[in-house]
Amino acid sequence: MDAFLTELASAQGLDRRFDVFLNGLKDEFVDLSTLEYRSRSVVEKLALGLQASTLLKHGDEHVAEGFVASRIHKPAGLNYGTLPTGVNCKAIIERAKPQL
Repeated sequence: MDAFLTELASAQGLDRRFDVFLNGLKDEFVDLSTLEYRSRSVVEKLALGLQASTLLKHGDEHVAEGFVASRIHKPAGLNYGTLPTGVNCKAIIERAKPQL
């Protein structure tokens, strides 16, 4: 678990919302007596944290912004493509369009 959290921490400082999320994720491991009951939720947060960390470090800035805004900062729903207002959708779409 230490190695995993260290990997996530390598993106610390790149986005304040991610930093808040990461601190909350670390808090999930303070009380291990209830971890079994919270395990699915914690694993989901671990997966979201790894995705956000990877996007922040290596991804397109607009995609990273959309992911952090919709999945980390204020979860907008789990349906694919559910994004809050203010995300640069045009830039994300342009990035995904094939260049012929």
